[in-house]
Amino acid sequence: MSINVLRSFNRLQRNTQQLRNISSFIGGGDEAQRCSTSRILPYESKELYKVIADIDNYSNFVPFCNHSLVTKRYPPDSLGVKWPAEADLSIGWMKIEEKFTSRIYCVPGSIVEALSGEAVTSLPKDMLLKSSSVIHSPALPNSLFKYLRSKWIIKPLSNNLTITDDKDFTRQLPSIKFQTQVDLILDFQFSNQLYTALSKAVTPKIVGSMIEAFEARAHDCIRHK
Repeated sequence: MSINVLRSFNRLQRNTQQLRNISSFIGGGDEAQRCSTSRILPYESKELYKVIADIDNYSNFVPFCNHSLVTKRYPPDSLGVKWPAEADLSIGWMKIEEKFTSRIYCVPGSIVEALSGEAVTSLPKDMLLKSSSVIHSPALPNSLFKYLRSKWIIKPLSNNLTITDDKDFTRQLPSIKFQTQVDLILDFQFSNQLYTALSKAVTPKIVGSMIEAFEARAHDCIRHK
């Protein structure tokens, strides 16, 4: 894990502790929230998709994810791959730890969407794997989220299209064979007022830390093959 990611974690923990100390004085009800971020990465889109769909290993690199286990998979696709369909996750944040189940919708090569609580898929039926309507368990309430939708979108780009301020990356452009845009969108609403209050100041930083962690994971998994 990079030094920058570790520094981000330390800042998040300090901010969270401060918010916990004042949470009893903060009013207001539960609110829906959305955060998003994007990266251009020098890797082939199909390889990045494998990293994002590797939910069993999230606990090894995703910030605050203490446990991740795929409990259901789709039937094999044309290449024999069984993509994740459902997973149990545990998130720890300071002394708060919550477990929940996510229903996973995969569009192989382009989208990984995970739903918890009352969230419903944003994908049209013609994009879903054929077994999506029968493989998932009924939506279950949890004490952390009223609903949560995380959506990863992977788009291969032509090598002459670059949207990045990373100078090291730009200097490498002549030797870079692939470029892929990776978007992360989080839509969520917490189940109680305390979590809403705790999250407001730090949620954008958490999303940034998440995609940084995936970027580092991609570097480790793809560059070092």
